[in-house]
Amino acid sequence: MYTTPITTELLRGALDLEQTARGVLPHRLPAWARTQYDDGQMSMVESQPSGVRLVFRTSATVIEFETVPTKRDYVGAPPRPDGVYDVLVDGQLVTQLSAVGGDVITIDLMTGATSTRAGHPVTLRVDGLADVPKTVEIWLPHDETTELVALRTDAPVEPVPVARRVWLHHGSSISHGSNATHPTGTWPALVAAQAGVELVNLGFGGSSYLQPFIARTIRDTPADLISLKLGINIVNSDGLRLRSFTPAVHGFLDTIRDGHPDTPLLVVSPILCPIHENTPGPTNWDLSALAAGELRFTATGNPDEIPAGKLTLSVIRTELARILTQRALTDPNLHHLDGLELYGEKDNLAHPLPDDLHPDAPTLELIANRFTHHAFTPKGPFTD
Repeated sequence: MYTTPITTELLRGALDLEQTARGVLPHRLPAWARTQYDDGQMSMVESQPSGVRLVFRTSATVIEFETVPTKRDYVGAPPRPDGVYDVLVDGQLVTQLSAVGGDVITIDLMTGATSTRAGHPVTLRVDGLADVPKTVEIWLPHDETTELVALRTDAPVEPVPVARRVWLHHGSSISHGSNATHPTGTWPALVAAQAGVELVNLGFGGSSYLQPFIARTIRDTPADLISLKLGINIVNSDGLRLRSFTPAVHGFLDTIRDGHPDTPLLVVSPILCPIHENTPGPTNWDLSALAAGELRFTATGNPDEIPAGKLTLSVIRTELARILTQRALTDPNLHHLDGLELYGEKDNLAHPLPDDLHPDAPTLELIANRFTHHAFTPKGPFTD
């Protein structure tokens, strides 16, 4: 067996590769950005490799990859399923694997307390592959922090140059892949496959707040196409008022345009979320559901405070439309998509949000199909 060092040449979708005591850890934010925001939620989600995959060319019939996954165990909630590794050969899904074991973080949602139990590396094996040259992609679990320890094959491995347009997308947990059942089943991954583009997924669960360091990261990352799905986490956190939201959006876009002055840029407002359409945040756990062993969310803000600047999804959609209409007068490559076109009231009747906040896997596919149709069709903003 050949052992191939895991380097950035083989890894796509990650912006940094940290050397650890056991191997390497892919990150979706660069090191300088991670130092600016010492937040546990952001640290967790940016290290979860949504959209990150090993890509290489080989004639190997056997592939082994050794990893250390990090599992999350929520006190009082049903066990989370193990993360899934999607293995594709020449673009076709050939097998799915899971790593049982690794590190475990136990989280008490009632108190916020956490504890960590260290585990051991796990080796996953794919065999029976044809003895011919082929392109192999190993998509890492989108919702499970994954250290990469070793890659072993029974034939040499070589990197594959990127030959397609790079699409960088930023958003919240819905873009990250909450409720997706496997890494190529997140809606950005589905779109990338449909449209034939290379994905860089900067969707961060619970962590999309128009942060300047994310705007600078996007500014500095090579991309042919950029999309931003903005709004839901700002309501979730009750983090901004209307007077501060508007300049924050302008500043975020200004920073991106400093590095990508002419890149097609599509801004998407929030999809429908009934609990927050006309009720401000913050969003909290539904404690009665949690007591019954279910994870659900509830809106706890006061609608009477909307005139004073409290944000709801309806308010954000209206303001984003106004901002983008204004900016498009001098920026012909700036585009707007109302999130209700991806998932609206009629869709909620047929495909309700299972936890009142996140779409399920079939609904993510619906969203992906609609995004592809809007963005990549002949008259769309991402037309080649």
